[in-house]
Amino acid sequence: MATSNKTLGGIVKQAQRMNQQIARITDEMSDREVEATAGGGAVLAVVNGRQQLVRLDIDPGLLSPDEAETLRELVITAVNLAMENAKEMMKTEVDKVTGGLHLPGLY
Repeated sequence: MATSNKTLGGIVKQAQRMNQQIARITDEMSDREVEATAGGGAVLAVVNGRQQLVRLDIDPGLLSPDEAETLRELVITAVNLAMENAKEMMKTEVDKVTGGLHLPGLY
């Protein structure tokens, strides 16, 4: 029984360390940014590690009323790609701590 308690205690301590490391990574990722482009660079979306859009650059040539639908599609594409890049950045960093173990709700 004593060995079982030591093993369980070790697992709990390891989980606590992992939780602290993940919290640190999550905080660090908040300041990191990833970007994606659409339309050959006509639209650039920049997203932070919290998956918040922090910048959106649009080629002025796309701002005419005739280009509204194209612009809408390019913005959606660029933002979605940037969000995926942010998720992948977070997954990569968390996987370093968890050894690839998927923990629901982290990314």
